[in-house]
Amino acid sequence: MSNRKLQVSYLFLVLVALFCVCLVASNLFAAKPFTFGHLSFTGAILIFPLSYIINDVVAEVWGFRKARALIWLAFGLNFFFVIAGFIVDIIPGAPWWEETASSGFHAVFGLAPRVAGASFLAFIVGSYVNAMVISKMKVRQKGRFFVVRAVVSSLFGELCDSMIFFPIALAGVVIPWSQMPTFVLWQVLLKTAYEIVILPITVRVVRWVKKYEGVDVYDVNIKYTLWPERMKSQNN
Repeated sequence: MSNRKLQVSYLFLVLVALFCVCLVASNLFAAKPFTFGHLSFTGAILIFPLSYIINDVVAEVWGFRKARALIWLAFGLNFFFVIAGFIVDIIPGAPWWEETASSGFHAVFGLAPRVAGASFLAFIVGSYVNAMVISKMKVRQKGRFFVVRAVVSSLFGELCDSMIFFPIALAGVVIPWSQMPTFVLWQVLLKTAYEIVILPITVRVVRWVKKYEGVDVYDVNIKYTLWPERMKSQNN
């Protein structure tokens, strides 16, 4: 029996931390809506696309398996955050707790089950599709044209995310069904545009990380399962 220690690089840990912070912060910022012209958005649009950029970097440098591990770790931490916030929200406040403060706290941490469920499902599917697309395109493109696969993967990921989250969480309650297709389309286009604007930085980060880590994984003949495969021990 051979025992091998799983080694994770410092840069990977930094990206994991940033990814999880982006996801948790998006839940908080989503509590504040704002308008731009005739369009409505939430504060989450300012930071949530960063999670897809980090997903691109991890999938491009370390491969699909590491990206999948990143996704599930962030999902678990976000689930813990939401549940903890829900518990604290339902605990009766102190007698001197002001009504305005209580309602504000509830607006941020009192996610309805419908919204929380939509958020969890949309994140898993969108992030998984994003990582899978960039992984498959990298192999087919033989490592070239990162710019193309970064945009295409984010477009598919954001599309899946928005098509799941907004109809489940907001349709018929906040957004009329008749306006839902337009709303989803604008969300996808703006988030993808966000990625394109910041793409020059993403390209430089990917190149630097590959050089620094000495890693450039190609996912050849792997299984794109949603759930990580069980680690098997190796016998000498």
